[in-house]
Amino acid sequence: MTLRTERPPVRPRSGRRPLPPLIFLLVLAVAALAVWWYVIRQEKQHVQAQQAACQTVAEAAPSLDPATVNLRVFNATDTAGLAQTVAAALQERGFVVDEIANDSSGREVTGIGELRHGPRGTDAAAYVRLLLPGAGDYLDTRATEQVDVVVGPDFSTLATPEEVAAALAPVADAAAAC
Repeated sequence: MTLRTERPPVRPRSGRRPLPPLIFLLVLAVAALAVWWYVIRQEKQHVQAQQAACQTVAEAAPSLDPATVNLRVFNATDTAGLAQTVAAALQERGFVVDEIANDSSGREVTGIGELRHGPRGTDAAAYVRLLLPGAGDYLDTRATEQVDVVVGPDFSTLATPEEVAAALAPVADAAAAC
């Protein structure tokens, strides 16, 4: 009598590899490449942001001594005596005011005002801009470092010394980080 087992006979291996494990490995490899690409991209963006921040620090307004900045104050509004008031406030803060007059340039000034300067007066204008946040910028061809402060119709008051110090403080902290 022959004993038979209930199991079917074993088929010989055909040499083929199963397809589902290969698909799983392929999907896993694609996912790993996607994560790697994302991490590299994030690192590049972080480096670019850091470089942009350091560039901004390099372009930030310098901290100058007000006594070294020569200004001319012009009134481009219909308010009489506004240039005199602004000039007195700037002199109280230590700036040298060379001239006070109405604006006779013929340029239309809108907003808070405008800072006019030549290439040599760019740093001084950036410093004065801390006192007149939102003022426009007009680069002309003068060869001096003198800056013209043209008061516009939306002008109300100069920035306080505390606001100026607060604007300069992050620049010093950021410069130390670069």
